[in-house]
Parts: sequence; C-alpha cells; structure tokens
Amino acid sequence: MSPARGEKRRAVYQYLLRRFLMTVATVLGISVVLFSILALAPGDPFEELALNPDIPPEVRLQLRHQFGLDEPLPLRYLRWLTAMLRGEWGYSFASRVNVVTLIWQRLPTTLFVLGTAYGLALCIAFPVGIVSAVKPYSLFDHIATTLAFVGHSLPTFFTGLLCILLFSLHLGWLPFIYSTTIEARGLAWIMEHLRQGAMPIAVLGLFESAALTRFVRAAMLDVMPQDFVTTARAKGLSEWRTILSHVLRNALVPVVTVVALQVPGIFTGAVITEQIFRVPGIGSLLISAIQSSDTPVVMAITFVYAILVVACNVIADIVYGLLDPRITYA
Repeated sequence: MSPARGEKRRAVYQYLLRRFLMTVATVLGISVVLFSILALAPGDPFEELALNPDIPPEVRLQLRHQFGLDEPLPLRYLRWLTAMLRGEWGYSFASRVNVVTLIWQRLPTTLFVLGTAYGLALCIAFPVGIVSAVKPYSLFDHIATTLAFVGHSLPTFFTGLLCILLFSLHLGWLPFIYSTTIEARGLAWIMEHLRQGAMPIAVLGLFESAALTRFVRAAMLDVMPQDFVTTARAKGLSEWRTILSHVLRNALVPVVTVVALQVPGIFTGAVITEQIFRVPGIGSLLISAIQSSDTPVVMAITFVYAILVVACNVIADIVYGLLDPRITYA
C-alpha cells in the first residue's frame, strides 16, 4: 500500500470516528429533549381509571408506581435510556403489549408502502429531471415543471381524498381501506396487496417525486456548463454518455442531500396518508398512541424517527466522497 493511500484511509477512519461521536452526542441530545417534552406534556394514560367510580384511587396510584410514573424526571429518563439501549422499550399503556412487538407487527406494511412509494418517486424524478435539464424550456420541460409545481403544492391528504372519491367511490376500482387479512396466496396475494396499496403508494410517490424532479433538473443545469463536460464532448463522447457518465454523477452530490432528508420525511409524512387510507402501519400506530396518551409507544416511534434522520445524514456525508473524489475527509 502506498503512503498516500494509507494516509487517505487513515483520514477516512478518523472522519468516521468523529461522525460517530457526533452522532452519539446528537442522539443523546434528541433523547433528552424528546423525553422531557413527552413526560411534561398534558394527558394521563390512567385518566379513564380516575373517572371510573368502581376503581379505587389506590389502584391508579399502584399502576403509576408500577410503570415508574411517580419517580423524578431525571431518574425516569435514565431508566428509559438504559432500557432502550438494552432493547427493552417497555409496554404499551393501552394494550399492555410489548412496544417492540407492536412496532414489528406494523413495520412490514409501512416498509412495503413507503419503500414502493419512494422507489416510484425515484423512477419518475430522475428520468424526468434529466430530460428536462437536457432540453430546458422545451415543451416537455414546461409540462414537467408545471406538473411538479402542482404535485408539490397539493398536500397528500387532499390528493388522497380525491383518489378515494374517484377510484373507490365513483369508479369502484380500488379499495379505500387497507386490509392485511388477505386469504389469497402466491401471486394472487401479491396482486391484492398491490391493489390495496396502489392509492397510498401513488399519492406519496407522486408528491415526493415532484420536489425531487426540480432538484435533479437544477443540479444537472448547474453542472452542464462546466469545462470538464465540454472536454468530454470534445473527445467525441456521445451526448447521452456525457450526460450519464459525467454530468449526472457530479449532479448527484446535492441531490443526495435532498434524498437524505426525504427518506425520513416520507416516514413522517406517511402518518397522514396512513390515516386517510387506514393503512395499519407505524404512522397509524403513532396517531392512536398520541390520542390515548400511550407514552412508551410515542417515545419509541419518535426516537426511531430521530435516529433515522441522523443516520440518513451520516450516510449522505459518506456518499459525497464516493461521488466526488475532490471531497476530502481531512
């Protein structure tokens, strides 16, 4: 191994160590703020017991003591943090079920809907954005820009309701309630899941692709006038090979930032979409937990969302160096 290569590898390891320490500090800070806000928020999970005259107050006090709600806030935070690190996320106040079990029950549905939706967004945004940049201010570019602005301006709850009215109530093509109890097997089971998820996937995918299309177009237009692109054309490379091999790779650096922010954002944005289409995912679980003051479930889901945001930004920083060799980790 050459000394220069060993020095570069050492710099990468040092950068990863620094980012890891910063990530740990960030996650700890988020956990403190998150726990404090939820612990001090109004609402009592045992409020219904207090309103029931058949249940004596001693039972309510005993339950609060059992779940540690009568302890000081710093002690409760330390117990919660150490339990989270051990993978013991507590039990739901509402259903008395382990929080990890609740999340694992809803996670496959959420990953299927959101993963397919974001895959659809990428498949739309990159081809449309690239063609719009290659042919700026053409008829295709004007149509794509108009549709992108319209798609990003309309919120998902509005387009979701329009889809329900059109495709479910008026035409009767698609179900507007997502059901996981499908008796079919094999290909029929897959097709039924796709049929049920068609509307939420389309609503989320088109909304995310609208903004991403504009970013891809803008990033491509910034790179295309550069000297190295002119040199590649002068060497005799075809136009599309120049675009895909030279322009697109350098244009991906700012786009990666947008993608790193959109991936956690689609999880939080899916909360509304899952409520509209009654998708039994993480978002609907979070809403029901908030409504019932189910603090363990709310803290676990929001903490996972926070970790997802931090992790996506760290991954984006690492991908920068892979896409652009000029970026150093010194």
